[in-house]
Amino acid sequence: MRFFLCLAVAAASISVSAEDRTLEHVFVTVPIHRQEANSMLPVTVITNEELQRSVATTIGETLGNRAGLANSSFGPGVGRPVIRGQQGPRAITLQNNTSSADVSSFSPDHAVTVEPMLARSIEVLRGPSTLLYGGGAIGGIVNVIDNRIPRERIEGIEGAAEYRYDYAPDLNSGVGLLEAGFGNFAFHLSGTSRSTSDLRIPGRAIDEAALAEQEKMMGHDEEHEGEDHEGEEHGEEEVNNSKGKIANTDTDTDVITAGFSFHFDEKGSYAGFAVNNLNNKYGIPPGAHEHGHEEEHGDHEGEEHEGEDHEGEEEEEEIVRIDMDQTRYDAMLHLYEPMDSIEVVRGFLTYTDYEHKELEGSEVGTRFKRDTWEGRLEVVHSALLGTEGAIGLQAKSDEFEAVGEEGYIPQTDSTELGLFLIEDFHRNEWTYEVGLRGEYVERDPSTDAASKEDFTNWSASLSALWQFDDNWQTGVSLARSARAPSTEELFSNVDAMDPEQLVTHAATGIIEVGDPDLDNETSLNADLALQWHSANSWAELSVFYNHFDDYIFLRNTGEEVDEIAVYDYLQEDTKFYGVEFESSFHLTDLGPGALALDLRGDAIRGDFDDSGDVPRLPPVRIGGRLNWTGDAFGAWLSVLNAGDQDRPGDFETDTDGYTRWDLGADYRFTFAQERELLVFMKWKNITDEEIRLSTSFLRNYAPEAGQSVAVGIRFSF
Repeated sequence: MRFFLCLAVAAASISVSAEDRTLEHVFVTVPIHRQEANSMLPVTVITNEELQRSVATTIGETLGNRAGLANSSFGPGVGRPVIRGQQGPRAITLQNNTSSADVSSFSPDHAVTVEPMLARSIEVLRGPSTLLYGGGAIGGIVNVIDNRIPRERIEGIEGAAEYRYDYAPDLNSGVGLLEAGFGNFAFHLSGTSRSTSDLRIPGRAIDEAALAEQEKMMGHDEEHEGEDHEGEEHGEEEVNNSKGKIANTDTDTDVITAGFSFHFDEKGSYAGFAVNNLNNKYGIPPGAHEHGHEEEHGDHEGEEHEGEDHEGEEEEEEIVRIDMDQTRYDAMLHLYEPMDSIEVVRGFLTYTDYEHKELEGSEVGTRFKRDTWEGRLEVVHSALLGTEGAIGLQAKSDEFEAVGEEGYIPQTDSTELGLFLIEDFHRNEWTYEVGLRGEYVERDPSTDAASKEDFTNWSASLSALWQFDDNWQTGVSLARSARAPSTEELFSNVDAMDPEQLVTHAATGIIEVGDPDLDNETSLNADLALQWHSANSWAELSVFYNHFDDYIFLRNTGEEVDEIAVYDYLQEDTKFYGVEFESSFHLTDLGPGALALDLRGDAIRGDFDDSGDVPRLPPVRIGGRLNWTGDAFGAWLSVLNAGDQDRPGDFETDTDGYTRWDLGADYRFTFAQERELLVFMKWKNITDEEIRLSTSFLRNYAPEAGQSVAVGIRFSF
């Protein structure tokens, strides 16, 4: 019922009329669409003041309240984006048009290595043009764009410095930016340093009622009926259900970036290079890995413990932390109008050296390492055979290994090659888009238990946009997308010859089992969009349907090995369908400023053919924000209502709905010579609502932040 209510609200709201407007944002992610208004793609763009207001410490939290987007948290140190219910390998995160090259898609406890606080803009694309970056980008693309390689000439010296504090996570964050230009050279230097303490929350961290319900679903009540529960009670004491905070969720992050560019001509051509280092340390909330501790306790059941003090030992066993380090090197080349009919040639080359250690107490349990080379070449043409478009080549090579007693994925070398083409045809008020991508993927594990696997995929898209009025346009797109299985889906625990050899992933506390015989995953996708734009207002409604053949997913089997849950990577036909609505309406000029109302909502359903509901999908959400913006002062009040998620999937628990209120204000002091001081504050989760995200693997152990006040100051020159 809520699904159709959301659709009705969206359809009713879109009928409002207003004056003409043109969206000025120029795409970086899709070269042939110069402006947002000229595309029927379902797109989310965050820039300038809006980005300053919504930016958070993770990319998932930054985007999480936008239509069609959600956050998959694993405690406050991890926030992965969810796009139309898809996460992991189907929601690709880019940094300046090449992949983030981390291991965030391998497991829900692995953080994404892009840094939203240093972004100039964030572009999120769904729909057919995502095949520019891989057939597996069925959910969508998140491209975090900064200026580490300056795209334009810089005259003189400019920069910014910011400090912000946030009460709930006890966040102390500093950001610095310095850019300079001398003749044809431009330079960039930026960095951020932040730390947080254990996250403050309303109530207790662990939802014991939900865990009891999950135990019941897995048949534990029947197994233990009539048994002595003394050991079980002791096991419950080992899980510290903290009140008012989530233990072991402090974080410490440092990022520094330096780059330069050389500009060849007045057309804007340039080449540049940048290096970036990120170090991120964060804790995993207690409880995610408790099954392993219960197993150890069970082995000693019946032994004498009188007089022994195990408090320190238990405390150490509960602590799992991630120590992550990534060094990234970027080279970029843009040549504008190098010859007739060629608009631009864009080249990207990236090398990334990634490593993180999963620390259990003071010991290294597992070390994840990934070295990645990635290159892209795009040639954008215009007025060729009556079309304009882009043709390109993408190549990627990486070496991955997980080393240690708990290394459950063998060392694997992967090679990916992609050739893509996308073309626009313009006929009067109609615009047509055709896309095609061929992809070859090879996975080569260093184990006798599995052989090298290779996959050849084809993806294609077709869309039409009709500008049937000066203010209105509608579009439809059809796409076939194909994705090769990822390393973890194929080879997790592939070396295990019997159940006793299965290795637990310490950070998640579960056993993940891959399947080397997995096939390609293919999806048939349909999008229908309706857009209305005016001078000061806009509204966009999208309805989508995705049908997957051999959808790959990690499913709780209901089985256990030594009381540790076993999750298998399986394939099954699956369908997803949903609706998204987003808008901004200029209400009136009020005093020295303007009053606007933003409305947004979304709903998504996912169904397996035989296994019921797809787990960890966002609930139905409807929200709004009232903005008043003046020359110097701005203020806003927002509300987001999320419904119950009562279709959580097999062996998963429901999550309650919530209503979240937020309030914010900022003031600008402008000085001579383009100097500006911005002071801002946010009052977040005003009613101290307990929020557990249905998209989170760890929702029963780690709710979101409680009531908090964030304040900050930013000086720009």
